[in-house]
Amino acid sequence: MKRPASKSAMVMGMAPGLQFAALPWRKVGDGLEVLLVTSRESGRWVIPKGWPMKGRKAHLAAAREALEEAGVTGRIAKKPAGSFGYVKRLKNGAPLECRVQVFPLKVERQRKSWPERHEREARWFPAAEAAEAVEEPELRALIATFAGETSTDVSVQGAPSPLAGEGLDLRSNAPLPSPR
Repeated sequence: MKRPASKSAMVMGMAPGLQFAALPWRKVGDGLEVLLVTSRESGRWVIPKGWPMKGRKAHLAAAREALEEAGVTGRIAKKPAGSFGYVKRLKNGAPLECRVQVFPLKVERQRKSWPERHEREARWFPAAEAAEAVEEPELRALIATFAGETSTDVSVQGAPSPLAGEGLDLRSNAPLPSPR
């Protein structure tokens, strides 16, 4: 069954169901932590993701989603670390198969306020626990693989996010403020 293309994907000449996500991470001691957020519909743990944005490169669209959904900014990789698939339920109830390109985001700051702060919970997890917390098998594997590679090479580089601003320094092990 052919799925309808999203308007933004069609306008940008991209495949229907294509989304971009940030994989927010930070180094804590000898370990790596990953920031997950809850989905608005089901409350399951996910990474910040969204549709392509006209005029914005894929990695910068992912950085924007991280800001809107989790309030984080930092250095976003220009190339995806991988991708995963899932089925999104559209507002009309129809399923849409999505393929999500995932861009690592080395978190440098957490804003005190962000657009979806009261709509989602955001929580730091040790990488292995983050992998277990997500439902999508491909995302689980991607997090585990990324954490394994990054824990031995903390020089993962990216572009500075143009979205940086006032926030909290996340180089400490301080928890995120409660979203409610």
